[in-house]
Amino acid sequence: MRRRMFPKSAYCELIVGGKDRRSGLILTIPLCTEQTSMEELSATLDYLLGIPSEKCKARGFTVIVDGRKSQWNIVKTVVLMLQNVIPAEVSLVCVVKPDEFWDKKVTHFCFWKEKDRLGFEVILVSANKLTRYIEPCQLTDEFGGSLVYDHLDWLNKRLVFEKFTKESTSLLDELTVINENEKGSQAEKDRSSESNILPSFDPETVLQTGHELLSELQQRRFNGSEGGGGGTAWSPMDDELLAQPQVMKLLDSLREQYTKYQEVCRQRSKRSQLEEIQTKVMQVVNWLEGPGTEQLRTQWGIGDSIRASQALQQKHEEIESQHSEWFAVYVELNQQIAALLSAGDEEDLMELKGLQQQLSDVCYRQASQLEFRQNVLQSAHEFHMTAQDMSQQLDGLLGMLCADVAPADGAAIQQTLKHLEEKLKSVEGALQSLREKGQVLLDQMSTQTSFSYGKDVGIENKENIDHIHSVMEDMQLRKQRCEDMVDVRRLKMLQMVQLFKCEEDASQAVEWLGELLDALLKTHIRLGDDSQETKVLLEKHKKFVDVAQSTYDYGRQLLQATVVLCQSLRCTTRSSGDTLPRLNRVWKQFTVTSDERQHRLEMASAFHTAAEKILRESPELAELMVDVEAYEEVETVGKGLLDRLTVPVIFPDGSEQFFGSPGDMASSAESIRERMKLVEEKRFLQEEAEQRLDEEALEAGPRES
Repeated sequence: MRRRMFPKSAYCELIVGGKDRRSGLILTIPLCTEQTSMEELSATLDYLLGIPSEKCKARGFTVIVDGRKSQWNIVKTVVLMLQNVIPAEVSLVCVVKPDEFWDKKVTHFCFWKEKDRLGFEVILVSANKLTRYIEPCQLTDEFGGSLVYDHLDWLNKRLVFEKFTKESTSLLDELTVINENEKGSQAEKDRSSESNILPSFDPETVLQTGHELLSELQQRRFNGSEGGGGGTAWSPMDDELLAQPQVMKLLDSLREQYTKYQEVCRQRSKRSQLEEIQTKVMQVVNWLEGPGTEQLRTQWGIGDSIRASQALQQKHEEIESQHSEWFAVYVELNQQIAALLSAGDEEDLMELKGLQQQLSDVCYRQASQLEFRQNVLQSAHEFHMTAQDMSQQLDGLLGMLCADVAPADGAAIQQTLKHLEEKLKSVEGALQSLREKGQVLLDQMSTQTSFSYGKDVGIENKENIDHIHSVMEDMQLRKQRCEDMVDVRRLKMLQMVQLFKCEEDASQAVEWLGELLDALLKTHIRLGDDSQETKVLLEKHKKFVDVAQSTYDYGRQLLQATVVLCQSLRCTTRSSGDTLPRLNRVWKQFTVTSDERQHRLEMASAFHTAAEKILRESPELAELMVDVEAYEEVETVGKGLLDRLTVPVIFPDGSEQFFGSPGDMASSAESIRERMKLVEEKRFLQEEAEQRLDEEALEAGPRES
């Protein structure tokens, strides 16, 4: 296996592996036909020869120069270079020659003659004869040997080893310095804490690399020891070459220093965390007791309106927002302090508890102040809202009271009165609510001094308290004025209700009087069949007329009251209207009709009385003979009554109206005629009786003579 080491200017490969019979290391230099850079080859040899220990170097090297694919002058140059680079370490140089190419050139330069000058022996040998000098088990297969060797793997592991050695050594130095500084005084600790304590390499990564390298080395050694009995296995570097003890020693030292370093970091982290917490605590405390408190000191007003209170609330929300950021820091710090207290050292407990107590006291005090201020602003906002609502209600009520009242009827007035009472009741409730909210706000004002942090807020509180009292007194006065106006309006509207009621009742009286007139004309038709019934009808008629008279008088009184109320209400546009003329017109019609009814009943009574007197006389008794005047009276009265029944009632306006229907009049007339017929018959019988008496008297006269 080959590794291309210097691909920049020349083609040269170096293979390290195997041992000669003196247990010296074998160094193989394969050459090629291309030009080989001696500088690169020299540097590579210096690097490789620096790897083995001094003990190993003391046994010397056997160098195999593989010139089978190279030119003689290159081989000669390489051998001479070995003289300049490592003459003391080289004990034998075996130049592997081609089978038939260099024979003539060898005569020009014999290495064996130059042994004293070179310092080592140089032999030319064919590849198949190389086993004369080196055991086959120490040669690779290209030289006819059986050595298993992976130069690329060796080189990679070597680079890993060197990288680990470099990083671990540097890391050990850095960790040692850091740990030693930590053991110094507190001032040195502070100075070291100010510097960067992070090493140049990650300890975990370096340790992992070392463990992997050590594991690989141990595995390769184990595999080499297992194959040693067969004679073909190869331990590439042995303990001296790969330096397994060195890796183990570095790992042990690194683990020890890293453990100390972790403790240092933990202590520094705890100290740094404590300092950071203390710094943040002081930042929170200083801000809350400084700018935060000053913000609250300048915010003591309650505003004089809803808009002003809302502006104050908005400003307070901004203040709360700023405080919230610091309260969030407080919560975070409190959690950190609690975590440190649960796992802290005794020396830190008192300091942590003091910081926690100080932070909590300031934050809770400031939070209480914010909450109290928020409650005051909320109460002030509710107070102003109630005051504005009540002011609007009073304005609405005042608008109703100042508006002209022109209701259509009494029901509308009653509805308006009800609305006024509801408005007044709502205003009373608003005033009560305003007093309650004002008292709450005043109570809060009285306790505000305890949150003032020593500031005298008497002037601010006095202004606020005076404003609250002023608002409540102003609302009380406005309410009282509205109540007085409501009383006046209530009285006026009650008078209007009475006015509408009088007008309505007067109209009702006109209707009632009209109904009485209509009943008089349509139902009061009978004149009675005898004098007794006629007398009863006369009595009923008088009562009926009395009812009509009282109705008319009631209507007149209502209309007079209407006039008085209109004058009281100054309703110049309102009057009794046509109610009074209608009342007078109906009353006159009723008077004419009732008088006609009275006359007819009186005539009927006289007729029945006269007729009944005649009809009760016995025709057999001469002394009971009825005078002719009686019969004539009955006839005259009866005919007059019959004539009157045919005459209509003539009203003052010239209109006419009959009592009842024509059939009703005919029935009454027929009854009168029947009675007149009976009287006539009685008269005829009486005349016959008188004639008989006269005849009897004539007959008796001659006999007496």
